[in-house]
Amino acid sequence: QGRLVESGGGSVQAGGSLRLSCSASEYTYSHMAWFRQAPGKEREGVAAVYTADNSPYYGDSVRGRFTISQDNVKNTLYLQMNRLKPEDTAMYYCAAGNPVRVLLPSEYNDWGQGTQVTVSS
Repeated sequence: QGRLVESGGGSVQAGGSLRLSCSASEYTYSHMAWFRQAPGKEREGVAAVYTADNSPYYGDSVRGRFTISQDNVKNTLYLQMNRLKPEDTAMYYCAAGNPVRVLLPSEYNDWGQGTQVTVSS
């Protein structure tokens, strides 16, 4: 399979916005997703997209604030994050797989290295 490379992380004040990107190549998986992991916490599903029809799925903590999208021409996955909160601070990972439970990390096969997002109050 291909390779996933995240970018776009950084530091922002609460209420601000960031857009993460994930460059993907040669993927035939059904879903791509964003996960995050804060120090001392389990990896959490943030958002996922069914690549065939762009159907999105969101975790409860980000629904209404984050938007997942994909550009099939550029083979890039995005996560637009608005109204960021300090509790959004984490390492964010891009993943690809054929999950049944679309926000469960164990159901994804390939992972990027992650990009750090830090939100200050």
